[in-house]
Amino acid sequence: MGKPIVYGADYSVYVRIVRLVLAEKGIDYELVPVDVFAAEGIPAWYFEHHPFGRIPAFEHDGFRLFETSAIARYVDEAFDGPALQPKDPRGRARMNQIIGVLDAYAYRSMVWDVAVERLEKEPPDETLIASGLSQASKALQTLSSRKAPGPWLLGDRLTLADLHAAPIIGYFVKVAEGQGLLARFADIQDWYARIAARPSFVRTEKVG
Repeated sequence: MGKPIVYGADYSVYVRIVRLVLAEKGIDYELVPVDVFAAEGIPAWYFEHHPFGRIPAFEHDGFRLFETSAIARYVDEAFDGPALQPKDPRGRARMNQIIGVLDAYAYRSMVWDVAVERLEKEPPDETLIASGLSQASKALQTLSSRKAPGPWLLGDRLTLADLHAAPIIGYFVKVAEGQGLLARFADIQDWYARIAARPSFVRTEKVG
């Protein structure tokens, strides 16, 4: 099989999720830069890979995919390496539930309403940040209440749920408010410290 191609930018949380999955599976890949926020706009050719112009998109031996969860599951199932999804239906359902919660309730609040607003807006919208922190608190509480005993979110084995959560929370803790809120959930804080130390997470960290 040929080398997979990931289209996207190293600053993107969702591109990083796919890169983490590839790294944990031990798969070499090519990252083709696509900056959807570029001043000149999204490149016209890219809409052949993602009709909505979002990142990431993925290609492997002529097979094209978009949507992070679909890509992550394909990579786990199509390539050798450690399995990143539970075998039992309830374990997979819990994994998918956690990923769904992160997408629907955590990403926007943690990344955009808190971290991006604090880091990149001048002046930042403090009302938006406060609202984002409230939603982020509920998301972290939900994550904590559903975390299984053991080092990872589903217990003893690293899964796609961990790799989906890590970049979102990693962006959130770029700001003091995120660090402070995470500290209120000791089990999730300990989990984050554990996954942040993994070689895959260190290698995919955007520098600068």
